[in-house]
Amino acid sequence: MAVIVRLATETFAPEGELAGFMRGLANAEAGAVANFVGIARSRSGTGEEVTALFLEHHPRLTLPSLEQVGRDAVGCFALSDVKIVHRCGTVAPGEPIVLVAAAAAHRRAALTAVDYMMDRLKSEAVFWKREDGPAGSVWIEPTDQDRTDLERWSEACPE
Repeated sequence: MAVIVRLATETFAPEGELAGFMRGLANAEAGAVANFVGIARSRSGTGEEVTALFLEHHPRLTLPSLEQVGRDAVGCFALSDVKIVHRCGTVAPGEPIVLVAAAAAHRRAALTAVDYMMDRLKSEAVFWKREDGPAGSVWIEPTDQDRTDLERWSEACPE
Protein backbone atom coordinates (compact mmCIF):
# COMPACT_ATOMS: atom_id res chain seq x y z
CA MET A 1 0.00 0.00 0.00
CA ALA A 2 1.32 3.41 -0.93
CA VAL A 3 -0.04 6.83 0.02
CA ILE A 4 1.80 9.53 -1.90
CA VAL A 5 1.06 13.14 -1.00
CA ARG A 6 2.73 16.27 -2.35
CA LEU A 7 2.25 20.01 -1.99
CA ALA A 8 3.04 21.77 -5.26
CA THR A 9 4.17 25.39 -5.15
CA GLU A 10 4.07 25.68 -8.95
CA THR A 11 1.64 24.44 -11.58
CA PHE A 12 1.81 20.71 -12.27
CA ALA A 13 0.84 18.43 -15.15
CA PRO A 14 -1.97 16.12 -13.98
CA GLU A 15 -1.40 13.72 -16.87
CA GLY A 16 2.25 13.28 -15.89
CA GLU A 17 1.35 12.80 -12.23
CA LEU A 18 -1.24 10.17 -13.17
CA ALA A 19 1.17 8.36 -15.51
CA GLY A 20 3.78 8.22 -12.74
CA PHE A 21 1.16 6.97 -10.29
CA MET A 22 0.15 4.15 -12.62
CA ARG A 23 3.77 3.13 -13.29
CA GLY A 24 4.44 2.94 -9.55
CA LEU A 25 1.40 0.94 -8.42
CA ALA A 26 2.37 -1.15 -5.40
CA ASN A 27 -0.09 -3.94 -6.18
CA ALA A 28 -0.16 -5.65 -9.56
CA GLU A 29 -3.67 -6.87 -8.66
CA ALA A 30 -5.14 -3.37 -8.92
CA GLY A 31 -7.83 -3.57 -11.57
CA ALA A 32 -8.98 0.04 -11.49
CA VAL A 33 -7.53 3.53 -11.21
CA ALA A 34 -9.82 6.53 -10.80
CA ASN A 35 -8.81 10.15 -10.62
CA PHE A 36 -10.10 13.69 -10.30
CA VAL A 37 -8.47 16.97 -11.29
CA GLY A 38 -9.75 20.22 -9.78
CA ILE A 39 -9.12 23.38 -11.82
CA ALA A 40 -9.16 27.00 -10.64
CA ARG A 41 -12.21 28.85 -11.95
CA SER A 42 -12.32 32.41 -13.28
CA ARG A 43 -15.57 33.16 -11.43
CA SER A 44 -16.42 32.94 -7.74
CA GLY A 45 -19.49 31.18 -6.41
CA THR A 46 -21.28 34.54 -6.55
CA GLY A 47 -20.22 35.22 -10.13
CA GLU A 48 -17.44 37.72 -9.41
CA GLU A 49 -14.32 37.65 -11.59
CA VAL A 50 -11.41 35.80 -9.97
CA THR A 51 -7.92 36.61 -11.20
CA ALA A 52 -6.17 34.26 -8.75
CA LEU A 53 -6.84 31.77 -6.01
CA PHE A 54 -4.39 31.93 -3.12
CA LEU A 55 -3.93 28.89 -0.86
CA GLU A 56 -1.99 29.64 2.29
CA HIS A 57 -0.65 26.59 4.09
CA HIS A 58 1.39 25.60 7.10
CA PRO A 59 3.84 22.82 6.17
CA ARG A 60 3.61 21.06 9.55
CA LEU A 61 -0.21 21.08 9.48
CA THR A 62 -1.24 20.94 5.83
CA LEU A 63 0.77 17.96 4.64
CA PRO A 64 -0.30 15.73 7.56
CA SER A 65 -3.95 16.67 6.93
CA LEU A 66 -3.60 15.51 3.30
CA GLU A 67 -1.83 12.32 4.37
CA GLN A 68 -4.62 11.54 6.85
CA VAL A 69 -7.25 11.82 4.12
CA GLY A 70 -5.27 9.38 1.97
CA ARG A 71 -4.73 6.88 4.79
CA ASP A 72 -8.40 7.01 5.77
CA ALA A 73 -9.42 6.33 2.16
CA VAL A 74 -7.11 3.31 1.98
CA GLY A 75 -8.62 1.89 5.15
CA CYS A 76 -12.20 2.57 4.17
CA PHE A 77 -12.13 1.44 0.54
CA ALA A 78 -9.42 -1.26 0.48
CA LEU A 79 -7.22 0.72 -1.89
CA SER A 80 -3.75 -0.39 -2.90
CA ASP A 81 -2.49 3.11 -3.73
CA VAL A 82 -3.45 6.76 -3.33
CA LYS A 83 -1.91 9.90 -4.74
CA ILE A 84 -2.82 13.46 -3.77
CA VAL A 85 -1.09 16.46 -5.31
CA HIS A 86 -2.39 19.80 -4.02
CA ARG A 87 -1.30 23.29 -5.02
CA CYS A 88 -0.44 25.97 -2.53
CA GLY A 89 0.41 29.60 -3.14
CA THR A 90 -1.06 31.52 -6.06
CA VAL A 91 -3.08 29.57 -8.63
CA ALA A 92 -4.27 31.23 -11.85
CA PRO A 93 -7.65 30.44 -13.42
CA GLY A 94 -7.37 27.35 -15.60
CA GLU A 95 -4.48 25.85 -13.61
CA PRO A 96 -4.92 22.57 -11.74
CA ILE A 97 -5.43 22.89 -7.99
CA VAL A 98 -5.61 19.24 -7.02
CA LEU A 99 -5.14 15.74 -8.41
CA VAL A 100 -6.53 12.79 -6.48
CA ALA A 101 -5.98 9.23 -7.71
CA ALA A 102 -6.95 5.88 -6.21
CA ALA A 103 -6.12 2.32 -7.23
CA ALA A 104 -8.19 -0.66 -6.11
CA ALA A 105 -9.08 -4.16 -7.19
CA HIS A 106 -12.44 -2.95 -8.52
CA ARG A 107 -13.75 0.25 -10.13
CA ARG A 108 -16.48 1.06 -7.60
CA ALA A 109 -13.98 1.25 -4.73
CA ALA A 110 -11.60 3.46 -6.74
CA LEU A 111 -14.37 5.79 -7.96
CA THR A 112 -16.01 6.10 -4.56
CA ALA A 113 -12.67 6.68 -2.83
CA VAL A 114 -11.86 9.61 -5.13
CA ASP A 115 -15.23 11.20 -4.36
CA TYR A 116 -14.66 10.64 -0.63
CA MET A 117 -11.18 12.15 -0.69
CA MET A 118 -12.35 15.24 -2.56
CA ASP A 119 -15.16 15.82 -0.06
CA ARG A 120 -12.68 15.50 2.79
CA LEU A 121 -10.11 17.76 1.12
CA LYS A 122 -12.67 20.50 0.39
CA SER A 123 -13.71 20.70 4.03
CA GLU A 124 -10.84 19.39 6.14
CA ALA A 125 -7.49 19.99 4.44
CA VAL A 126 -5.58 22.66 6.34
CA PHE A 127 -5.52 25.56 3.88
CA TRP A 128 -6.61 29.17 4.11
CA LYS A 129 -8.16 30.07 0.74
CA ARG A 130 -8.54 33.50 -0.78
CA GLU A 131 -10.04 34.58 -4.09
CA ASP A 132 -8.45 37.70 -5.61
CA GLY A 133 -10.14 39.79 -8.27
CA PRO A 134 -10.73 43.34 -9.54
CA ALA A 135 -13.21 43.97 -6.70
CA GLY A 136 -10.64 42.94 -4.05
CA SER A 137 -9.83 39.81 -2.08
CA VAL A 138 -12.19 37.52 -0.21
CA TRP A 139 -11.23 34.69 2.15
CA ILE A 140 -13.41 31.65 1.47
CA GLU A 141 -14.65 28.88 3.75
CA PRO A 142 -16.30 25.54 3.05
CA THR A 143 -19.91 26.05 1.95
CA ASP A 144 -23.06 24.49 3.36
CA GLN A 145 -23.01 22.16 0.36
CA ASP A 146 -19.40 21.15 1.15
CA ARG A 147 -20.46 20.28 4.72
CA THR A 148 -23.49 18.32 3.45
CA ASP A 149 -21.26 16.42 1.01
CA LEU A 150 -18.92 15.54 3.88
CA GLU A 151 -21.73 14.37 6.17
CA ARG A 152 -22.78 11.62 3.76
CA TRP A 153 -19.58 9.74 4.57
CA SER A 154 -20.13 9.59 8.35
CA GLU A 155 -21.86 6.20 8.23
CA ALA A 156 -20.20 4.81 5.10
CA CYS A 157 -16.69 5.51 6.34
CA PRO A 158 -16.50 6.58 9.99
CA GLU A 159 -13.16 8.04 11.02
